[in-house]
Amino acid sequence: MKNIAVIPARFGATRFPGKLLKTIGDKTIIRLVYENAISTGLFDQVLVVTDSDEIFEEIKKHGGAVKKSIAEHASGSDRIAEAIKDIDTDIIVNIQGDEPFIVKQPLADLLQSFEDEKVQVASLMKEFSSDEDIDNKNLVKVVCNAKNDALYFSRSPIPYKRNTASSHPYYRHIGVYAFRKNTLLQFTQWPLGILENAEMLEQLRYLENGISIRMIKTDMNTIGIDTAEDLEKARLYAKNINS
Repeated sequence: MKNIAVIPARFGATRFPGKLLKTIGDKTIIRLVYENAISTGLFDQVLVVTDSDEIFEEIKKHGGAVKKSIAEHASGSDRIAEAIKDIDTDIIVNIQGDEPFIVKQPLADLLQSFEDEKVQVASLMKEFSSDEDIDNKNLVKVVCNAKNDALYFSRSPIPYKRNTASSHPYYRHIGVYAFRKNTLLQFTQWPLGILENAEMLEQLRYLENGISIRMIKTDMNTIGIDTAEDLEKARLYAKNINS
């Protein structure tokens, strides 16, 4: 199967505008994400898609593949769909532009999940660590059925443990997705879902339209950069792994 990794890179992030051009070490976040995706060797092509002239120039000047988004979009999936509609590919992997520490194995596991012809969309999840705040609304939670297909995503802790003796772990959704091309293009034709609108989580649109999301467990250490505090954590993490 042909595959492509696409990195949506919006400049005006609501909580931390311009974050993708902030630096970790001597490289911008978006450049780190792009170079880490290339280094996996998994993809026929890696492409940054952005609405920003600054991000466009940052990738271009370092020899990367980048495309300017020509329309306003409500979600990263819509931005990706516009970019890939005329590209000959079977699978699209959406790598978040604010996840600078992505590594090869979880991406390989995502791609492998499509050997099951029933899988239309796949994503990653990781068991919460003891030092993570389950009540943090910026850390999205997911619960799954026995096949590891997502039942629901929420900013609230799920499941609610009325049985306080329950040892069921909490899983954090890692926002890296893979789609079959036709399914992604269908997504753009569906209206905003009721649950999606309530939680402000675009992945719920798939569930509301009857499309399962296969969740792949990972132990990958990840720091999604949503705030200035996250950036400082990322800089410290990078310093520790490179020391």
